Amino acid sequence: MATCPPYPTPPSSPAGGTLRHAHWWQHTWVRYGAPSTLLALSGLVILALVREETGTEGFLVGLGLAVLPVPLLIAAFRWLDRVEPGPWRNLVFAFAWGACAAALIAIVANSFATRWIATATADPSSADTLGATVIAPVVEESAKAAAVLLVFLFRRRDFTGILDGVVIAGVTATGFAFTENILYLGTAFGTDQLTGDSGMASVTAATFFVRIVMSPFAHPLFTVLTGIGFGLTALSVDHRMPRRVALPLTGLLLAMGMHALWNGSTTLGQFGFIVVYAAFMVPAFGLLTWLVIWTRQRELRTVRTELPAYAVAGWLTPPEPFALGSMRARRIARKYARRHAGKSAARDVARYEAYATSLAFLRHRGRQGKAGPGFVNRERELLNELWARRDAARPALEYAARVAAPPVPVYLPPAPYTPPWPVHGPGPHGGPAAHGPAAYGQAAYGQAAYGRAAYGPAAPYPAHNTHTAHNAHTAHNGHDGYNGYNGYTTYNPYQS
Repeated sequence: MATCPPYPTPPSSPAGGTLRHAHWWQHTWVRYGAPSTLLALSGLVILALVREETGTEGFLVGLGLAVLPVPLLIAAFRWLDRVEPGPWRNLVFAFAWGACAAALIAIVANSFATRWIATATADPSSADTLGATVIAPVVEESAKAAAVLLVFLFRRRDFTGILDGVVIAGVTATGFAFTENILYLGTAFGTDQLTGDSGMASVTAATFFVRIVMSPFAHPLFTVLTGIGFGLTALSVDHRMPRRVALPLTGLLLAMGMHALWNGSTTLGQFGFIVVYAAFMVPAFGLLTWLVIWTRQRELRTVRTELPAYAVAGWLTPPEPFALGSMRARRIARKYARRHAGKSAARDVARYEAYATSLAFLRHRGRQGKAGPGFVNRERELLNELWARRDAARPALEYAARVAAPPVPVYLPPAPYTPPWPVHGPGPHGGPAAHGPAAYGQAAYGQAAYGRAAYGPAAPYPAHNTHTAHNAHTAHNGHDGYNGYNGYTTYNPYQS
């Protein structure tokens, strides 16, 4: 296992970087302008194709219905990404690729393949079935996987694990399903307009129930398998090319297989769809949900494990690793900063949390030999980002650590014993002396148990100090907070 470089000492100010000459394709306007232009053109083309297929009224109806699950799905994937939130531009690119480029590729390729099969076999019905169960899963999952591949190759710094693959793949598939739902719902509305059907018995209502209510997670579920394959590649120590290609390819093949089973369920008889949905889709969705939540908790444990070393080195304060490893404490810190210093301070705290998480993951990969040759530079860069925001972030995180810390258990002393029999005569405290069993009388709580016999010369504490625990008047008094018998504390201020 590769050893990590030593921790640097905190600088007095963020270190400046050196400028280097960039090629023309590395300029910002090229890196962002070219993909944006291509996606915009794809969006215009797909808009024209869908509108031509559904009509203007059908397109508007389909758009209004198809948009309903989108905010929920995006919020779910963003929630998964809260441990180490990636930049919004990656999510915007993924959604736009799925809704525009992948949808355009799927429409053109599926139509061409289905027509070619129908011409070759002279059987349009079998061509439609073959296109839905074989051609569509291969084409659509490949088109969606292209977005994950592009982010993996060109935004490698933001793609460090399984959750990154899940989020990018899920958002891409959400965009693809959005455009596909517009097409299906708009077509169904057009069919109802021709037949005069309306209400719950309409084709639009049935399509809405199946695609929006029952299975809005279908496309994200398929493509997430591809994202997990890329995430495993990002975590892999083995840098051999066959293994790095095999993991994403395996995920892609699993996504195609699940997609084919889902599309082919309508050909398995009257109840084929229900059987596949209940016996396969729902369990698979539950299993993947558990996997990504478990991965999220594992990442939080990594943060709590790796960051204390930076606290020892002086980069972080001692409470910060705990606060940064708790989503509740992070949320409290952002609210505290917003309440006391405004929105800009809250944004600084959020960035501080993201950079600290990236630093913890980088250190974890470095200890496992996965960080690569740029470990030192990346570590220095992340530490400088933290140092620049420490004034805004540290008070908020220290406050959050105090608020979110688990309660310390306090053990109360036993309640004073009240004997169930009458008492007579002067006791050791001037009260009545107990004439009960020996367990609760003088032998148990008097001289023999807590007097000289217990803390005499053989005991480790002073034996003859009248203020110490050998005094029966002090030792058996449950209200005295400074002797060893009291459960609040074992500290005796009279002892040296």
